[in-house]
Amino acid sequence: MTDDIYHSDFQLGPDLKGKRIVVAMSGGVDSSVVAALAARTGAETIGVTLQLYDHGSAVKRAGACCAGQDIRDARAVADKLGIAHYVFDHESRFRESVIDHFADEYMAGRTPIPCVRCNMGVKFTDLFRLARELGADCLATGHYVRRVEGPAGAELHRAADPARDQSYFLFATTQDQLEYLRFPLGGMPKPQVRAIAQEMGLIVAMKPDSQDICFVPDGDYASVVRKIRPDAEIGGDIVHLDGRVLGQHKGLIHYTVGQRKGLEVGGQPVPLYVIRLDAATQRVIVGPRAALAVPAARIIDANWLCDIGNRSVMAKVRSMSRPVPARLDCEWLRFDTPEYGVAPGQAAVLYDGDRVLGGGWIEETIAVEMASAA
Repeated sequence: MTDDIYHSDFQLGPDLKGKRIVVAMSGGVDSSVVAALAARTGAETIGVTLQLYDHGSAVKRAGACCAGQDIRDARAVADKLGIAHYVFDHESRFRESVIDHFADEYMAGRTPIPCVRCNMGVKFTDLFRLARELGADCLATGHYVRRVEGPAGAELHRAADPARDQSYFLFATTQDQLEYLRFPLGGMPKPQVRAIAQEMGLIVAMKPDSQDICFVPDGDYASVVRKIRPDAEIGGDIVHLDGRVLGQHKGLIHYTVGQRKGLEVGGQPVPLYVIRLDAATQRVIVGPRAALAVPAARIIDANWLCDIGNRSVMAKVRSMSRPVPARLDCEWLRFDTPEYGVAPGQAAVLYDGDRVLGGGWIEETIAVEMASAA
């Protein structure tokens, strides 16, 4: 393997001897390769792992992170590389700021994104403090995004490999954090990362990528919410947009906006979807797909990485969706063409080409007038 495959710019100048890099190590292949690349630069490299949870089957579940086996893997990689490695227990803070918030959002009829809450809270805030206390010149992570030096400072850009891009989950990164962060994998395709891990003999080379939400065993969100909030399963009516009561449900936590399966209201002339969730009345409102169209959404708690103004942008309102043309009008994001499945609790992330402008949380949406929906 040529040295070219190992090249990654930590943006600390041409000579890294005498520099110190702290690497956030989750125990997966991505962060392990970042640690390996940092160590190869000649900089003093320190691995830091946050223990975020350790409950039940999630500890041994393939595709999890930040629990028992992953911490052991991170330590084994650090030993292989000959670098220092520290583990810090942040389980209680993770539960309060991420898991409890996740449960409360579902009970309120919203669709949360705990990965963003984790990045903007426990991971970045606490890791930043630890890295600075260790005297590091930067904090490096295994996220697939690019940090580009622009005329006004560091900019956040999408990864070179669109299939791996994680910029949607990092929209809340502040400018101060971005100046200190490094993302050495942002310009690499995933096969190259695994090739580096194999070439260097890292035990995580073929470890599966993290899947779903790390603290949700088997993707069963409702069971996690029910465990944290025993009163979560309050039943109510399933109501058509035209006012007809079509059936009963066993709790809002079982539904999300845009959902079609699991409604159990058969015999309808057209397929029905969850249009919105009304926590005040415990009602699940359903209707035809056309009723999911949203021309505008109000965003709050925004984080901007530049002077955004009122301008045309590309907006991404779900992690798996493509950015669509829109215009920011104060708090309102107005789509050029109505967008489908826009859910309160999710994030709206705005782009100018590959550059991340910032984003905010979707607080409410405006529905397209559906005079003929009934």
